[in-house]
Amino acid sequence: AEPISAQVLERFAKTFEVCGFRREAFYPCYGMAEATLIISGGDKLAPPVQTTIATNALEQNQIISATSETEATKTLVGCGQTLPDQQIKIVHPEKLTLCTEGEVGEIWVSGPSIAEGYWRKLEETKQTFEAYLPEAPGKEPFMRTGDLGFLEGGELFVTGRLKDVIIINGRNHYPQDIEWTVEQSHPLIRPGCVAGFSVEVAGEEHLVVVAEVERNFREVGRRNGKSGTENSNSSEDLIKSIQRVISRNHDLQTYRVLLLKPGAIPKTSSGKVQRYACRDGFLTGTL
Repeated sequence: AEPISAQVLERFAKTFEVCGFRREAFYPCYGMAEATLIISGGDKLAPPVQTTIATNALEQNQIISATSETEATKTLVGCGQTLPDQQIKIVHPEKLTLCTEGEVGEIWVSGPSIAEGYWRKLEETKQTFEAYLPEAPGKEPFMRTGDLGFLEGGELFVTGRLKDVIIINGRNHYPQDIEWTVEQSHPLIRPGCVAGFSVEVAGEEHLVVVAEVERNFREVGRRNGKSGTENSNSSEDLIKSIQRVISRNHDLQTYRVLLLKPGAIPKTSSGKVQRYACRDGFLTGTL
């Protein structure tokens, strides 16, 4: 549902290595229901493929390998290579032309396992399943996945969802990176219960973050035994802490931070945060 986190894989491997867990047991892959599941997958006998790139370049949809002198980096986990009877292309989502090597674009897929379309949804079917490359007009159509990524040595790396990308001052920010930063910033933030999105204010895009707090936050945030004082876990302090860590890690100013009770953030039936629903709820004041 989201790009694979290298930090999560590392944490899991270290936690369970005492039980005999082998890194080769990880199987990163990429798939969609519209493709009858699998689109790409790794080697069952090898540990996951990872690549570390420059964050500043990624914000411009470019892939540049990090060096010892690179200040800000991001490690991505590969999702393996495509199946023999399938094709994966990286395409500019607006120009609809093939991306060059080292450029991030939309992932397009073709092959015998791709669905013919959506039931009784002709317009959505045309937009998603009937994409053609100008380099090969009239040939087999591609399915537009709506996901962004790139190929490196045949390995597919997924960077994020096209519609979720936050564009501020000409830089592309992936919400899952901001959400991860917020989740790790304080133990009172509920893991997997943070959403980042942008809203337009006075003609410019601004970042908004909504986060659920643990159930014991109300108790922790009460006044302590000293009259007229509050401990460091007040709502105001927690919001300022989130704003600081986002500024430090992503060089972004946060327009608003909302702290929500558990269960307030809308999710899909599979537990994925619905960022667009969060944005709509913020704009209508119903979140």
